Amino acid sequence: MFEKSPKSYTDLLGKTNRIVEGTTITGDINSPADFRLDGHLIGNFQSKGKIVIGPAGSIKGDIICKNADIEGKFEGKIQVAEMLNLKSKASIHGEVICGKLSVEPGADFSASCVMKPNIKSTISNDVQQRPEEAKQY
Repeated sequence: MFEKSPKSYTDLLGKTNRIVEGTTITGDINSPADFRLDGHLIGNFQSKGKIVIGPAGSIKGDIICKNADIEGKFEGKIQVAEMLNLKSKASIHGEVICGKLSVEPGADFSASCVMKPNIKSTISNDVQQRPEEAKQY
């Protein structure tokens, strides 16, 4: 009468993936959940959630995600539907497309940046960017 269906192991612990410091992955990662990277990724990353690149973490490739906090190194093209937070120790080189951008003093931000308020539809459809719609900074 009051039976509850058992929750899965991932529901009990939360749905955050983690790659620890000292680990290197070569290849692409596709995750529906949040992700924390303290190791190194050489390849592309795609998520419907948030990615956190820790101070020891790095990605060399392309990122497509909903939100991102970067404290480590990133080189490539990043598309963030909502908010991109760059911490003071972050190092970004490449191309940035985001809805909102926050950069702490001290961050190394050497990238072209296009901010679009309606980037969600662009990311979900993987549509090419149209310069006439974008604000460049």
